[in-house]
Amino acid sequence: MERKVQSDQGLRIAGIDIPANEERTIVAYEPGNVNMAEYESYARVTRGIEAMLEERYGVTYTLYASDDGNNDYWDLLEEDVKKGSPDVECAGRIYEGIEGRTFAYDEDSLTPEYTIHPAIRNNVFVYADQGVALARIPMFRQHGIYSEDFVFATGDEAISEFLRSVRIRQRNREQDRITVFTDTNNGMQRESEPITRAVSRDDVILPEPLKKEIYRSLDQFFASDRSFYRKHNLPFKRGILLYGRPGNGKTTLVKSIAGSVPGPAAYWQITEYTSSGSVQEVFETAARLAPMVLVIEDIDSMPQGVRSFFLNTLDGATSKEGIFLIGTTNYPEKIDPGLMNRAGRFDRSYEITLPDKDMRRIFLERRGLTDFVSAEAFEGAIALTQGFSMAQLGELYVSAALEWNEQGEVDIAAIVRSMGGEMNKEKKGSWMDAKNGGIGFQL
Repeated sequence: MERKVQSDQGLRIAGIDIPANEERTIVAYEPGNVNMAEYESYARVTRGIEAMLEERYGVTYTLYASDDGNNDYWDLLEEDVKKGSPDVECAGRIYEGIEGRTFAYDEDSLTPEYTIHPAIRNNVFVYADQGVALARIPMFRQHGIYSEDFVFATGDEAISEFLRSVRIRQRNREQDRITVFTDTNNGMQRESEPITRAVSRDDVILPEPLKKEIYRSLDQFFASDRSFYRKHNLPFKRGILLYGRPGNGKTTLVKSIAGSVPGPAAYWQITEYTSSGSVQEVFETAARLAPMVLVIEDIDSMPQGVRSFFLNTLDGATSKEGIFLIGTTNYPEKIDPGLMNRAGRFDRSYEITLPDKDMRRIFLERRGLTDFVSAEAFEGAIALTQGFSMAQLGELYVSAALEWNEQGEVDIAAIVRSMGGEMNKEKKGSWMDAKNGGIGFQL
C-alpha cells in the first residue's frame, strides 16, 4: 500500500519527507494480499539481474519500459546471438531448469544447416560497450509459461544512443531485404526477407514516359541532401497509385523499386483481417525506417470498417514523413474516391496497361523466344498476342520452350490460339461448365 502526503518540503511518503526533485515509492506489505507474491517474484528477478550486472560490469543498470511497441532491437539481438557477434555477451541464465540454449534451422545461409546458440528467452544479454542489457524473462502462470521483455541501461543517454544505433543498423540491414507485413486471423505477421532475385530497372517494361516519371520521382525523393524539398518547402512524402489488370508488371515494377532505391522497402498485403491496429503498426515501423518505400498491395481490399482510420493516418501531419507510398490495385473502381489524386494521400495515379506491340516485342526478345522460333514466326507471335498480359506472354515463352525441348520444333501460332481460347473461356466463365469440356463438377 502506498501512502503519500504533500508537505512544504515536497512530498511526504509514509511519514518520510522527500525533496520535490526526488522521487521514491515505498510499498508496505499487506498480509493476505494475493498480488504480493507475484510482485515479490517479479522484484526478486529484476533486482537480481540489476545486482548481477553491477557486480559483473562495475556500473549500475536501471530497468526501463518501452511504450512505443518497438521490437527492432530484439530482432537485431537474435541476429547477433545467432551469428556470435562479439558486440553482445550472454551474461547468465535467469532460471535453472529452463532452456539455456536452443537450435534453429538457418535457411538464409549459403549452406542451410542447424545452428546452436544461447536461447533468447531465459538469458541476460549485454551490449557492454553501449551500457544496455536485454532480458526475456519467463513468467509462470496457472495455464503455462509466457515471457516478458525487459530492458536495462546505465542511464538515459545510454538507452537513447542505443536506440539511435538500432535505427541505423535496421536501415542498413534492410538495404538488401524487404520487410513483409501480412494481416492474418492471428494478428499481424512480420518477416524480413532477402531480395533473392534482383530486378533491375531495365527489366521493367512500361511506356518510356511513364517509366521515366516514376523513377524520376523516386530518385528525387531519395536524393541524399533533400535540397529540392527544402528549397521549395515541400513536405517530405509522396504517394502514387498503380492500377490495371493483373499480370501487367506492377509487381515487377515494385521489385525493381525495392532493389534500386538507396533505402529500405516494406511490403504490406491487405486482407480481410486488416485492422486499425495493423495500420498503426505498419506506419510506426515505416516511420522508424524512413526515408523508405512502403508498398500497399491490393489496397482496394481494405475492410470498410478500417478505411476511415487509414485515411486519417494518411492525413496525419507526421505519419508519412519520409515515406514514399506506393499503392497497387487490380480494381480501381473499388478504390475509395478519397484516395485518388488527393494531395497528401496518393498524389498521382498511373494505369499499367496491357503491353502494346513494341512492348510485346521487347518482352519476348528479352525472354529469348527467338531461340525456339524463326524470325517470321516470332513476328507472327507479336501480332497474334494482342490483348495478352505480361504474365500471359511469359507463359507463352515457357510453353514454347517446353514444346521445343520435347519435339525439337514449335508451332507458336497453335500455342497462341490455345491460350487465346482459354482466355475466352475465362471471360465467359465457360471453363466452369463440365458439360462443355470444362473442369466444373457434375452433380
